[in-house]
Amino acid sequence: MEKGKVLLSLLIVSIIGILVLVHMNSHTYYIQAPLTIKSPPSNNKFKIPEASYLITPIKDSEHFMVSAFIDHRLDGVIRVISIINRNSLQPLYCVHCSAEQVCKTVHTEVQIHSDHFSFPYGASDVICKGKHMQNATHVLITDKKDSVDLKMEYLPIKNKAVQETFKFNFTVCISNLFGNYNNVLQFAQTMEMYTLLGVQHVVIYKTGCGPDLKKLLKHYETEGILEIVPWPIDQFLNPASGWNIKHHKGDIQYYGQLVTLNECIYRHMYQSKYVLLNDIDEIIMPYKHASLPSLMEDLQSAHPNIGVFLIENHIFPKTQFEESGKFKRAEWNNIPGVNIMEHIYRD
Repeated sequence: MEKGKVLLSLLIVSIIGILVLVHMNSHTYYIQAPLTIKSPPSNNKFKIPEASYLITPIKDSEHFMVSAFIDHRLDGVIRVISIINRNSLQPLYCVHCSAEQVCKTVHTEVQIHSDHFSFPYGASDVICKGKHMQNATHVLITDKKDSVDLKMEYLPIKNKAVQETFKFNFTVCISNLFGNYNNVLQFAQTMEMYTLLGVQHVVIYKTGCGPDLKKLLKHYETEGILEIVPWPIDQFLNPASGWNIKHHKGDIQYYGQLVTLNECIYRHMYQSKYVLLNDIDEIIMPYKHASLPSLMEDLQSAHPNIGVFLIENHIFPKTQFEESGKFKRAEWNNIPGVNIMEHIYRD
């Protein structure tokens, strides 16, 4: 477990009207009064980025849009999860459009998260401020303050309405899957353990994986418990495979881990009562409760005004084995990966 990821990976988050992650080192840019442009009648739809892509370059800049949400806690402003080049800051503007293709340009506040680990690119929020933005259906971040082009790629705006009921009780967000990771046995055991603990939904941001794990991911996706979000960050940047810039060279920390975790939180803000931020090799395991729902019922009743819970972390080395060998099953011998049930001793 890399220490730069410890805090995020140990969060259990209740998304009920709270700001989960604190953003610092913000940069604010202002322009004049909002510009309203009525597009000529047209049958053309907004050009929306391909569904397989979650990363959209901001034209004439070194920045990227990821996804857009209405933030009802901040008077309905539009929050665009973004990737910003900290060494190439420039004024950015927000073009938001209604379903009738009436567009307005407003000023933005660019919030670059403090946890960029000194990499050039960092997880960021671009906040579009203005009145009645809840009516907007699409948004574009641009460096032009007086130009609207419906042929450019606009992001659909999500979380348009506050949901009073949740589709899921527990969602696990796994930030990044990349390289030739092919730990099939451990992944299968982890997914089954999630199910036993009461998790209904697991989300993975996938850049790449090994061939065997690819088949397993498809299996769990077909079952309905797994949501795979394509994350082709290596097609736009040179992502680092770690958090320490001295040892892991690249443009952004750990394949954009903080970007995907933030995206997952907002994506499921009105879909899941609780969001667990885990690495792919982690399980939040209650030791006084039989399941996560019973654990959270006790925690929330004891701390009704708390929205974020930190879970104590323990490492179980794969070099130490349970002595009896009762979990060394013959049918698992040819399955690639680590048998987590054999490793019961913690650091």
